[in-house]
Amino acid sequence: MKKSIYLLALAIIIQFSAHAQQTSKTYQPTWESLQSHAYPEWFKDAKLGIFIHWGVYSVPSYGGKESYAEWYLRGLQMNDSIRTSFLKNNFGDDFTYRDFAPLFKAELFNPNDWADLFQKAGAKYVVMVAKHHDGYCLWPSKEAPGWNSVDVGPNRDLVGDLTQAVRDQGLKMGLYYSLPEWNNPLFRWYTDPNDQVKKYVDEYMLPQFTDLIHRYKPSVLFTDGEWFHSADDWHARELIADLYNTVGEDAIVNNRWGSGSDIGFLTPEYSAGIKEINRPWAECRGLGRSFGLNRNEDLGSYLSASELIHFFVKAVSNGGGMLLNVGPKADGQIPLLQQERLLQLGNWLKVNSEAIYGSKGWELKQGQFREVRLERIDANIDFNWVRNTPGKPISEDNFKVAWNGFIQAPKSGSYRFEAEVDDAAKVWINGVLVINKNPNASNQAEGNVMESKTSGAGNGEIILKEGEKYPIRIVYSELRQNASMRLFWTIGNQKKNIVPSQALFSKAESTKGDGLNAIYTSQHQYLSFTVNNSNLYAISLEWPSNELVLEIPKPLSDAKVNLLGYQEDLPWRWTNGKMHIDVSQVTYNEMPCKHAWVFRIEGVDL
Repeated sequence: MKKSIYLLALAIIIQFSAHAQQTSKTYQPTWESLQSHAYPEWFKDAKLGIFIHWGVYSVPSYGGKESYAEWYLRGLQMNDSIRTSFLKNNFGDDFTYRDFAPLFKAELFNPNDWADLFQKAGAKYVVMVAKHHDGYCLWPSKEAPGWNSVDVGPNRDLVGDLTQAVRDQGLKMGLYYSLPEWNNPLFRWYTDPNDQVKKYVDEYMLPQFTDLIHRYKPSVLFTDGEWFHSADDWHARELIADLYNTVGEDAIVNNRWGSGSDIGFLTPEYSAGIKEINRPWAECRGLGRSFGLNRNEDLGSYLSASELIHFFVKAVSNGGGMLLNVGPKADGQIPLLQQERLLQLGNWLKVNSEAIYGSKGWELKQGQFREVRLERIDANIDFNWVRNTPGKPISEDNFKVAWNGFIQAPKSGSYRFEAEVDDAAKVWINGVLVINKNPNASNQAEGNVMESKTSGAGNGEIILKEGEKYPIRIVYSELRQNASMRLFWTIGNQKKNIVPSQALFSKAESTKGDGLNAIYTSQHQYLSFTVNNSNLYAISLEWPSNELVLEIPKPLSDAKVNLLGYQEDLPWRWTNGKMHIDVSQVTYNEMPCKHAWVFRIEGVDL
């Protein structure tokens, strides 16, 4: 009965809010109607947004070096040793996650300072986490009494305060909302069976969600946690229609609404970026390896100013943008290193904004590339790179490794070889293919380990003689996101183990095992292209020394070339089918910025 009354009320709200806001169109809760809502031009032009993960989890601000600190509660539920030990050692045996809430005081939070920082960073919109998976709300949600920022902790409406400050700076305001919660008594996500979600949705999530939208009218709505359920389970159509009718044509949603939906801007997360020019997208990532502040991260976990700017430029040239996260401390201060990175990005954008805001990726090509390689000796094959590069200058995604050397058995017998791989690998021993492992897409996405598909010896087994060195070759390929490669062997009935370094030799004449020769390769993008106002922009991620060589169609004979921020035109010539731009006249002191340099070319057939 409650469900029927609520859905009827929601339908009335959808109709009424359309007239109340005087929008040009009333959207119905059907995919056909919702798909007719155009992606707003402001979002396509904005390119840069600021994500904010801040809440109760900001009190411990702790997790593994590669973990998401905002998943602290889930770590406790899973008896994660890092988080449980941290809790016990620092807060005592009887301390629970809910006990962190009074310590989340936000006593130094100044929303105007935050908004000013985001504006100086060059951001055009902000997305604040209003509720994460722990269910704690940063606004006075009546559905979460005693578990929101007005009732416990800061004793203030954090969403409302920041919304006003952001809009006062002329930026668009957006909100993130987790659809499920880990510890809600009506439905405990990851714990209760998925088919028990309905009562939680009908009695709790729907009214809470509607309250959030109608209070703050966010231009951007970012939902999350949808992946075990359908869009119908979450009533996605009704909720999106309500947002569109409440906010109007400025509104945009993301694409995380559950199976059966295909709507909203795309949200790759901690990837090397995607290439998509027909649908808006924003790479979602932090300056470090976590969204919420993780005090267990070291300096190497953070993007340098150059890495940040290069990542952003490549995202824009590939047709998208970036939703760059900051993780404030529990007291409301944004860490100084994060502030510095934002200001460095903003200073670069002050010089080069015309190549970014309102630009599009060039349909002909997004940039220029060259192959890079890293050579070293790896002691053994036991790697979990997660979302990191295996070593500079190799890319985080789309790289390959070839290991070569020799393997020596400690005793004669039959050896069974196995590999745990994300994404693909082949292993040859003495010319025999013993492992050929290519996980399919679903297993790759879930991080599962498949049985090896083998040929040659059949099931990964091969006979080895004691003391004899056999040539071994391993070829590994990484596609996107999580990357790992581990090589095991089993001797007789013993437990399987990582093949140890003492059994691996980089040279046949070596008397002591030292590992295998490794050659890592990937493509390196050193130049990006964008298009804006009938001009082509070549964004060089490396200073081109004496000349910049562009592999583009021949410009008009009177084409002009400018280095943004530099006063004089630059001479150029057309040689061997390429455009050569002379930059020798630009001295170091005359360089208009650091990290990347933008050349505007007027007179190219786009």
